[in-house]
Amino acid sequence: MSKTFDRYASIAFLLVGLVVVLESQKIPDSAYGSAVGPKIFPMWLGAILLILSLRLLYETFKYKSASATKEKFQYKKFAIILIGAILYAFTLEKLGYVISTFGFLLIAFQTMERGRILRSILIAFAFSVGIYYLFSELLGGSLPGFPSF
Repeated sequence: MSKTFDRYASIAFLLVGLVVVLESQKIPDSAYGSAVGPKIFPMWLGAILLILSLRLLYETFKYKSASATKEKFQYKKFAIILIGAILYAFTLEKLGYVISTFGFLLIAFQTMERGRILRSILIAFAFSVGIYYLFSELLGGSLPGFPSF
């Protein structure tokens, strides 16, 4: 990418990470007295985002002079994945986690890299079923189940 874009993106992600960390502190602790409450996960994700954005900002100062070739933005791919994410949000409750996540991942994988459809199907299926099983069965959480017709 370009030095200017990376610098602005790192500052934006730095601010988002800071907001996530600060807002996660407002989440109440667990009622069961556990040390690991509901605010731990968003707080650590915000901290990781802060660290990665600081690293990106640091690396923008180490860039060499801008090269003569300019990269073309891929608006079509961005639009396809954005529409896929919006559809994912709308279909999550209706179709359930496994089906909607599988569909979104398949669309995203095929948008990023055409071909290798069998590989994309296998990875999307393994990820959506695996995360559903880990979160719902092993950790006892709740995700939208399968649709009931």
